[in-house]
Amino acid sequence: MSITNRLIHEKSPYLLQHAHNPVDWYPWSDAAFKKAKVENKPIFLSIGYATCHWCHVMEKESFEDREAADELNQTFVCVKVDREERPDVDALYMTACQMIVGRGGWPLTIFMTQDKKPFFAATYIPKKSRFGRAGVIDLCQKIRSVWSENPDTILFSAEKIAGHLEKAFDFPVDKENLDEKILKAATQEIHRSFDSKYGGFDGAPKFPTAHRLQFLLHQYRHTENHELLEMVTHTLTAMRYGGIWDHVGFGFHRYSTDEKWLLPHFEKMLYDQALLAMVYLEAFQITNNSLFSQTVKEIFTYVGRDMISPTGGFYTAEDADSEGVEGKFYVWTLEQWQNALETKDVDTWQKVMNITKSGNFKNEVTGHLTGANIAHLSHSVDHWARLWKMTPDEFYRKYEETRQTLFNARKKRIHPLKDDKILTDWNGLMIAAFAMGARILDESAYETMAVTSADFVWNDLRTTDGGLLHRYRDGQAAIVATANDYAFYIAGLLELYQTTFKDIYLERALLLQQYMSVNFWNDATGGFFLTSASHTDLPIRPVEIYDGALPSVNSVALCNLMRLSRLTDQRQWEDMAYKMSRAFGTRIKSHPSAYTHFLMGVGYLLGRD
Repeated sequence: MSITNRLIHEKSPYLLQHAHNPVDWYPWSDAAFKKAKVENKPIFLSIGYATCHWCHVMEKESFEDREAADELNQTFVCVKVDREERPDVDALYMTACQMIVGRGGWPLTIFMTQDKKPFFAATYIPKKSRFGRAGVIDLCQKIRSVWSENPDTILFSAEKIAGHLEKAFDFPVDKENLDEKILKAATQEIHRSFDSKYGGFDGAPKFPTAHRLQFLLHQYRHTENHELLEMVTHTLTAMRYGGIWDHVGFGFHRYSTDEKWLLPHFEKMLYDQALLAMVYLEAFQITNNSLFSQTVKEIFTYVGRDMISPTGGFYTAEDADSEGVEGKFYVWTLEQWQNALETKDVDTWQKVMNITKSGNFKNEVTGHLTGANIAHLSHSVDHWARLWKMTPDEFYRKYEETRQTLFNARKKRIHPLKDDKILTDWNGLMIAAFAMGARILDESAYETMAVTSADFVWNDLRTTDGGLLHRYRDGQAAIVATANDYAFYIAGLLELYQTTFKDIYLERALLLQQYMSVNFWNDATGGFFLTSASHTDLPIRPVEIYDGALPSVNSVALCNLMRLSRLTDQRQWEDMAYKMSRAFGTRIKSHPSAYTHFLMGVGYLLGRD
């Protein structure tokens, strides 16, 4: 008998993945919290996203398992949230997880009271306890016992955590504006964390962190310190040659699990394509390196081929898994490689793209080689061209013919899931990237892509009062926008204005900035809340400033305000930017390199272009 729960009525691909679990899931809704109060149960909150590998693992182990599901249903009211649909819910409870556990990630698991105050946090949890990690079944039984016999213990803990959580979003205002010293301090921190051998920063896992690279480029433009430029170009080249880049179908995977950029976490996110396209464009402007411009063109080829909807909006992501196996779509055994290329210089292309019988793809758990290969380059096109005694252009033509043959063979495989919802904020980033690409690479097709997406968001993802909606899927626009949607879409409109010089895009940006300023601005200290004043389904209004995989809303907003001030000569926007500098200055001074996108806005405040 087929099982369905309430998630069957949702639009989110992630929620729909769980619609047939025996867990009695609710979406985030008043009905869920009302039931928890009526039945006197705590809440089990599970947050993830459709292309998350470990979310799939936890679903298979626990949420599809009848024994685990029965324990969850007996103990909790269970709520499932797509973090990409509700970034505000994710931001609040991820902060709680980092406070309680000291780290975060997805799937994010929160136990909380009926009034939404957390008392336990974790990421992935196995079905049964092992290796010192508590399992779902044991946790359910323990919580059920304590909730029944001594609930005050849990309630006291929840109140204490809620107090700390509120303080986490309380930023002490700095009396002074940030100045050149903070930019220098951030640069020095980044320099200390640079991996001079493999590129990138810190150790494994390595994330692209495009805004950090952009910050270094901005610092290079101002200081002409070639060491900064070298850090960026070395990193961009290593990423482009490494396994984090899809050498057959194009586009960047989410991050590298090793220090060499070889073994990726295979999911592909729209925001990575947008942010990395912009930093490769800036690097190309400075260096005129054709590898960087070619990388941008290939990112845009991937997005235009695989990630665009008939409406002109851009899809969200592609999964790491296919057929239940991470990376299966992307890796090659030697036999698969030989069969795909048939007699077309198989031995040569094995060497160029590092395909061997033993493979280079290791099992994430055991660390053993699997016999599968991640295609990557160890040498440049120029190196191979010299070796083959031909021009780089001649070699590249042969390379492209081989890549297309492999791409056609790979197309026959079972593809990973595509998360085909359209998000206003991530579309804003992609609009910015295409607009910037059109301007720098002088390619009108990129401008058309940016215009089409920008017009789609404006026409189909707005409310009657002039605000924005966050998500579009299957013909339905829904979910009240967060500040991210405004800031990122405004950034896209401003890039589009600077490419087309059509006043309509600047006018739209101004209208949305005015709306954002009225509804999200923190009058007490400055800066923007993630949620509007009328959005009341969270116990605390989160404030984001840390620049992680994505730049924070306040970082993007700061840059927008400075650009609007210069484009319109309206002083009010610069005044708000100065207030933001002071609002977050104390926090930023504690660890400057964690706020590099914000510091680019500070650079604008200091009079830089």
